[in-house]
Amino acid sequence: MLGPIGMQELIIIFVIALIVFGPRKLPQLGKSLGRSIAEFKRASNELRSTLEQEIRVEETRKEIMEPIETLGEEAKKAVEEASDLSDSSSLAPAPSPEISEPAPAPSTQADAREAPQPRPHETKI
Repeated sequence: MLGPIGMQELIIIFVIALIVFGPRKLPQLGKSLGRSIAEFKRASNELRSTLEQEIRVEETRKEIMEPIETLGEEAKKAVEEASDLSDSSSLAPAPSPEISEPAPAPSTQADAREAPQPRPHETKI
C-alpha cells in the first residue's frame, strides 16, 4: 500500500505514538506532520517546475544559437578567403589613381540674370 510499510506496521507506529505523546498531543502532532508533508510537496513541485523551465530555456537557447554560430563560422571563413585573395593580389602593383581637376560648378540663376544669352533665332545688330 505505502511501499515497504504495510498496514500492520502503520498500526504499530500509531499505537507507539499514542503511548509516547498521549491522546491530547497526538492530533496536534498529526496536524503539524500533515502541514510539513504538504509544504515538502509544494517545495518539490516548485523545484520540479523550475528545473523544467530551465531545461526549456536551455533548449530554446540552443535552437537560437546554432544558426547564429553557423553563420559566424561561415562569415569567418569568408573573411579568411577574402584576406587570402587580397594578399595574393597585393603582390601585383596596383594602378595609381589619377587626379583629375574638379568639374566646373553648375551655373545658378543669379549668373543667368547677369549675362543674358541671345536666342538662337535672334541676331545682333
